[in-house]
Amino acid sequence: MLNKSKGGGVFKVTCYDAQGNLKWETQSHNLVVDEGLYYMNEAALGGGSQSTTWYIGLYGAASSNNPSASDTMSSHAGWTEIYTEYSQTTRPVCTFGTATIPTPGTSVINNTASKAAFNFTTSATVGGAFLTSDNTKNGTSGTLFSAADFALPGDRTVANGDQLNVEYTFSLDAA
Repeated sequence: MLNKSKGGGVFKVTCYDAQGNLKWETQSHNLVVDEGLYYMNEAALGGGSQSTTWYIGLYGAASSNNPSASDTMSSHAGWTEIYTEYSQTTRPVCTFGTATIPTPGTSVINNTASKAAFNFTTSATVGGAFLTSDNTKNGTSGTLFSAADFALPGDRTVANGDQLNVEYTFSLDAA
């Protein structure tokens, strides 16, 4: 019998207003894109280069925010990054903690202790988040690992002064 494993991630996004009051939060399962799957195999087993720093990006509203398995940082027709609406000069870093030792058969890694923060300077509509190896806002290089549309009701609004905190949790399970 062939043993299988499965992996997947969850983006948890929390929005606070300028006074620190919770406005909304959402949690969405991601799509690990083909490029992300290839990266995992190459970096872990194939002798490829490992990215040690990852970044969170956001994308905006559209008639159909729809990440596709074939998306890359240079080609993602289903979504458009928002990048001028927040004050950080680069995409915020996603600082992962230590992965858990599998018990029983699941290993988890996340950035819960150091969430990626976005400080908005203007109103915007946000439709999803993504994980990439490049910190350049609106950049088209680096590895796109995963992307996720916000769970129903979908697109969310932010205002000048709002802060979005983004947590990313990734799990690998023996199946």
